Amino acid sequence: MTFQFQRATKRQAKARIGIAGPAGSGKTYTALLLATSMCNRVAVIDTEHGSASKYADEFEFDVLELDDFHPQNYVKAIEAAEAAGYDGLVIDSISHEWNGKNGCLELVELYAKRSKGGNKYAAWADVTPLHNAFIEAIHSAKLHIFATMRSKMDYIQTEDKGRTVIQKVGMAPITREGVEYEMDIVGEMDLEHNMVITKSRCKALADKMFRPPGKELADAIKAWLSDGAPVMEEEKQTTTQEAPVATDHEERLKRLFAIAKEQARAAGHPDPTLHARERWFAVTNTKTMEDVTTDALDRFEADLNAPELQMAEGQ
Repeated sequence: MTFQFQRATKRQAKARIGIAGPAGSGKTYTALLLATSMCNRVAVIDTEHGSASKYADEFEFDVLELDDFHPQNYVKAIEAAEAAGYDGLVIDSISHEWNGKNGCLELVELYAKRSKGGNKYAAWADVTPLHNAFIEAIHSAKLHIFATMRSKMDYIQTEDKGRTVIQKVGMAPITREGVEYEMDIVGEMDLEHNMVITKSRCKALADKMFRPPGKELADAIKAWLSDGAPVMEEEKQTTTQEAPVATDHEERLKRLFAIAKEQARAAGHPDPTLHARERWFAVTNTKTMEDVTTDALDRFEADLNAPELQMAEGQ
């Protein structure tokens, strides 16, 4: 295998935008506003019981309503939007892929019941690849994607002009931990319809607040995405065929070990790195760190997700 570095060049790209917030914060409306401002033809995958269609008098788009949130249904819907020639896709929302009917958490329960002893650890080895395929479909789609995410709700006590006020706020988005890393830009919305950019690969948008988000934000994203060399069709095909071969296992192993070390650190282990390595060997039944296979990575990721599942069940 030959490894060769090349001069980095900024390329024109398709947007991957995440919009998180509590109910009533304006996630759907904002996603539609951004999509129709940036794109010529917009499709919507609606998992929110037709909520997007309530804005059909303001925005022009086509809709597909899902009532089964199996990750493969999301993948097929994304592929259908691309095949139909849409250049913008709103997924409202991706939370159901994780915690909805036939979503990942439900599938783990289902697969565990089918196995001997109801082993949820083993069930994750079957479910994790389904979720990874969903994330890969978002990455590889040749159209702009605007994904909304429900936020877990909480209430805080504040003071306003000497009066005690109970305020509803959104916490972490309801999806698999770390999904925000897959997005170019993530904005969190509040009940006053303000958006704070919490993650951005676009320097001009980092840490900005929009009251409320609108055409200004859409124009800034468009300018950032178009500021670069065009991607030729041959380059797209080469990237699709060659890039994952050299880096997929290595990058995934690094990400999983970072999670393992963080979990070890949170549990109070004196040497998180050593504990992560020992956990790898115990879970994967491998003898060296060179024995990295897709199956070993899936089993390790399933083991890391087990505490996450337990937390979800306890809520």
